[in-house]
Order: sequence, then C-alpha cells, then structure tokens
Amino acid sequence: MTGSARAHRLANIAPFEVMEVLDAARRLEATGVDVIHLEVGEPDFLTPAPVLRAAQAAIDAHPMFYTSALGMPELREAISSWYASTFAVDIPAERIAVTAGSSAALLLALAAVINPGDAALISDPGYPCNRNFVRLFDAEPILVPSGPEDRYQLTSRLARAAWTPATRVAIAASPSNPTGTTMTQDEWVALADVCRTNGGTLIADEIYQGLVYDHPPQTVLSVIDDVWVVNSFSKYFQMTGWRVGWMVIPDGAAREIEKLAQNIYISPTTPSQYGALAALSPEGIAILEERREELGARRDVLLEALPQIGFAVRARPEGAFYIYCDVSEHTDDSFAFARWLLEETGVAVTPGRDFGVAAPEQHIRIAYTQPIDRLREAVARIGDAVGRARL
Repeated sequence: MTGSARAHRLANIAPFEVMEVLDAARRLEATGVDVIHLEVGEPDFLTPAPVLRAAQAAIDAHPMFYTSALGMPELREAISSWYASTFAVDIPAERIAVTAGSSAALLLALAAVINPGDAALISDPGYPCNRNFVRLFDAEPILVPSGPEDRYQLTSRLARAAWTPATRVAIAASPSNPTGTTMTQDEWVALADVCRTNGGTLIADEIYQGLVYDHPPQTVLSVIDDVWVVNSFSKYFQMTGWRVGWMVIPDGAAREIEKLAQNIYISPTTPSQYGALAALSPEGIAILEERREELGARRDVLLEALPQIGFAVRARPEGAFYIYCDVSEHTDDSFAFARWLLEETGVAVTPGRDFGVAAPEQHIRIAYTQPIDRLREAVARIGDAVGRARL
C-alpha cells in the first residue's frame, strides 16, 4: 500500500478464497482445459427475460437519475405486496429499504446497531464476508462452531453459551451459505429470545429464501417482528450482477437507514430497480419457479452421487445451491485437495477454509450451478481421480 497511513483493521480482513480458486480455474481454462465450475455461488441461468425487457424499456423511457436512498417507492410497495402474497405477512413499504445488493443491506444494519468494541455471534461455518463486515466497524466477530448435529446453524443453545458481555448482535442465515441448511420457525423464535433477553439484536440473512426444495419458503417475519432482515435479488431472482437487494427494518429505524444510505452510496442503481420490479411480476416468478425446480433436481443428483465417491454429506441441504461435504476420507487439507482436484480433474470447488474455523480442513463446498450432465461428469472425473490416487 502506498502512502504513510494503513488502517489496522486491514490486517484482520482475510482474502475471499473462492475468488482465488476462481482465478486459478480461469487461468487453467485459458490453457484449453475444460473446467467445470462448482466453486462460485452464482446461478448459471441468464437473467430472466422480463427483467431485461423492463430495464431496457426504463432506460429508453425514463431519465436514469438518482432515486430515493431507500429505493423507488413502487419497488418498495411491490416487495411489500410480495411478502403479503407469498408469506401472508404485512410488512409496510415504509419498513423496506432497497439497497445496493444484500451486502450493502448487511453493512447498513451493522452500522445501525454495532459499536467499536462490541461483538457479534456468527455461525461457523458461515459466509466469510459477514465476519469481515463486523471487523469494518471495529467490532469483534465471534465464530460459533456448529456441526451436523445442529445442521450447521446458530441455534439458541449455541448462542446462549457463546454470548459475552460485549455481544450485541447475532447473525443467522436460512438457507445458509455454505451448507444449504435452514432454520425452523421455532428455532428463529428461540434465537430471537436469546438476543432479546441479553439486550442484543438479531439479523436474519434470507438471501437464499426462495431457493428451498423440501418445504415451502419461509420468512422469520412470520414469527418475529423485532428483527433486521437482509434479502437480495441475486440468488432466487438471479440478478447477481445487477447489485440490488433489500432489507426489512424494525419499526422506527427507517430514517436512520436512509441517512446512512444517502451518505454511503446515495441510492441503489436505477435500471436495476426497474428490472427488480419485473422479477416480482407473475411472469418473472413463473420463470424463477421453473429454475428452482431444476436446481432441486440438481441437488438430488449430487446427494445420491457424492457419497459414492467418499464425499460425505452430514446435514441435508434443504435450500440455496450448495452442498457442504466432509472429504476427510481423502484428505486432511481441503485447500490442497481443492487445488489438486482442479489440476487433476478440471473441477473447481471451494475449500472449507473460506467459511470459518470449524474443521475447515476436512470440508469443501460444492455449488450445483451447472446442468445435471455437467454435474454427473464432475463426479465421474473426481471419482476416477481419487480412485487412481488410492492405487
């Protein structure tokens, strides 16, 4: 870094390993190798056509000026209506903020509730950026190890045991990245009670909410009202590059979030908001539901095939598009194993080191964001390679 100043917090911000795996995979691809990408959490489907048409029509018809820092009123109303029609919950548009992606939503929530020296409980394994976001506010992430017996979730039992005098926040995700497991409504209520009893705040990550396969989608807002909810148009709505998300804000906090958003990024991207309106339309939802069914079929193929090559699935993934595999039958260093798989088979996966300190060396994450025939080929390549390695 040039210049004389260097913020101390930078020393605690770890690199995002999956992006380094992606870079290595692309370098290998550039040499002519056929790489099967199972590392990045991005659907392989193109943005739904209604979204593209709506964004283009808006660009042609409207000036692309700033919107309100909380988002276009019509999009906030559409999200409110979506909660009512999908979950039968009444969330006034005034409590909804459209954001520059779900990452911005989580940053805004943390900015509103956490101070330097505070601590935040985060499930381990969990999404790596969450702990780094906490560090940006000079607060301390407390990684709470969670195993298959808890479905890799931050349960009330684990939160109660890990709570410290400095703890102010608990962050939980359903469905979860990297494990795909979900929280039941009873578990949400119990976790919220731990937060409430200790004077803390619950932040619920629901960015994979629509991508569930064993039961209908749920929201924590059906059972809890005093919660910050982060959501996204990236995953279920398949608008990753459009960088638009939203958050549901507890009563009385919208003005504070508006002030923060005004200062941090002024407003969400205008064309993306018009596209998001179309994603919520009946035409858009019909396309997304077909794709959700396809993702469920992909999951089922892998759940059957992976144990046959020694990739153990200790907790059934009910949602998202990830399977968290125990590969200790093959290695005690999942990062080296992921590199070896890429070099030997052309299959890119993410090592567990990205997701925390709870036995990362024996886990990898597989993203089933490729068609079924490519998933079968990936399993066949890996099976051949590990079979040869045993000889």
